[in-house]
Amino acid sequence: METKYIFVTGGVVSSLGKGIISASIGKLLQARGYKVTIQKFDPYINIDPGTLNPYEHGECYVTADGFETDLDLGHYERFTGIHTTRNNSITTGRIYKTVIDRERHGDYLGKTIQVVPHITDEIKRRMLRAPEGDMGASPRGGSEGGFDFVITEVGGTIGDIESAPFMEAIRQLRWQLGRNAVCVHLTYVPYLKAADELKTKPTQHSVKELQSMGIQPDILVLRTERHLDDSMRMKVASFCNVDLECVVQSEDMPSIYEVPVNMQRQGLDAAIMRKIGIPVGETPAMKPWHDFLDKQRNATREVHIGLVGKYDLQDAYKSIRESLNLAGIYNDVKAKLHFVNSEEITKRNVGEKLDGMQGVVICPGFGQRGIEGKIIAAEYTRTHDIPTFGICLGMQMMVIEFARNVLGYKDANSAEMDANTPHNVIDMMEEQKTITEMGGTMRLGAYECELVKGSRTYEAYDEEILIKERHRHRYEFNNQYQDEFESNGMKCVGINPAANLVEIVEIPEKKWYIGTQFHPEYSSTVLHPHPLFMSFIKACVK
Repeated sequence: METKYIFVTGGVVSSLGKGIISASIGKLLQARGYKVTIQKFDPYINIDPGTLNPYEHGECYVTADGFETDLDLGHYERFTGIHTTRNNSITTGRIYKTVIDRERHGDYLGKTIQVVPHITDEIKRRMLRAPEGDMGASPRGGSEGGFDFVITEVGGTIGDIESAPFMEAIRQLRWQLGRNAVCVHLTYVPYLKAADELKTKPTQHSVKELQSMGIQPDILVLRTERHLDDSMRMKVASFCNVDLECVVQSEDMPSIYEVPVNMQRQGLDAAIMRKIGIPVGETPAMKPWHDFLDKQRNATREVHIGLVGKYDLQDAYKSIRESLNLAGIYNDVKAKLHFVNSEEITKRNVGEKLDGMQGVVICPGFGQRGIEGKIIAAEYTRTHDIPTFGICLGMQMMVIEFARNVLGYKDANSAEMDANTPHNVIDMMEEQKTITEMGGTMRLGAYECELVKGSRTYEAYDEEILIKERHRHRYEFNNQYQDEFESNGMKCVGINPAANLVEIVEIPEKKWYIGTQFHPEYSSTVLHPHPLFMSFIKACVK
């Protein structure tokens, strides 16, 4: 089968949920037996989100091959279980850098380099996932990886100046690919309370803007907070030149994981297949997914988890939040998450701030701000035996706290926070010391970790010895202190076999007190929740 391409665009306002719709389409096609990949094209000029503040763009998601990407790739992986790579996340910055580098190498033989065709050609090449230098070939030959469907989500909103080259690339591909391409456009249908009416005019204007760029959407997904009746769908279909069966509504659901089922119920996947000319066949049962949703609906008992961090923004810890929610569901409880701002934690108020928490996650991050609050929280949970999960910087704060309050090194610190500390229990990795550039230069991607038999971590991983997890950091546990930590009760139970780096610490005598240098949240999916989050929630419930 020739590769089919689905382009997902958005109109009216941002944050409508294009990523969730893209992931849902991927899940539905996957359920029909197709090999699918999903990619995100972002119009900003940063090379990747790695240097962006979480307040700007939410969390930075890391792929197994070590690329810093948009958080929507987390949705793609959690919904479908696919492994994305650096090829699944493209920014305008990467496109321009590629073209400029080629021009500097003389690849264009002295031609004037322009947005059209050179920038748009590079966008098209990446949308098709074609090999380097393959832009002159017919786009019908199939994509890299042998995928049946390549779903491309374009960030931003129709009409944005920075999105124009992407829209032009889609317009060209739409004609070149014929029935092998489908355009799905997500828009907003607002409800005006004063008039007690739903308004379709913003959707009409959004589609008109898209048509002015030469793109006729095949399918409309209408984001709405209220149910749309058939007459309103008919009105949209009529005014936007779209078949009625191709006008689908995306209502607010109790959970984002209900969205694929809601889309299937309305025949979104069937409409895509009809547009492409593939026999629709039977509707997949998706039993594992429905079983998960049943567990979610029946999980009414709450477990309260404190997230100790400095970013008071839901998307800043998106993968951690979702991993905790998924692990809660599989433990038949509802994880109730409470953000606790580490900048506001003091020794005097820590008991009040963490009151009622059955477990605490000490969150990742960078920089000085809020770290003393994390250290105070780690001491409180250790001395009060509250299940505690430290991730990346969170693990490092657990180590510093232990060094200060158990080993007696009151001036212990990380070299990141205090370059002159006499007890640098956390130190910069040797290979990082000569690096000056910030973007994409950390220890990134999946690395092996050997677990110590009999440890709580080893038990959580179902007695696996060698695991592989994703990293994003420059600083590491200082091995000079390993014997001292271990003899005083904090065990180093996960070691990278290649570099002898400490990846996991735990205090066995506590109910659950574990820190990981890696980010386990990146590998947790709907049908396969991460074992460490499962074990942590189980301890919190007890």
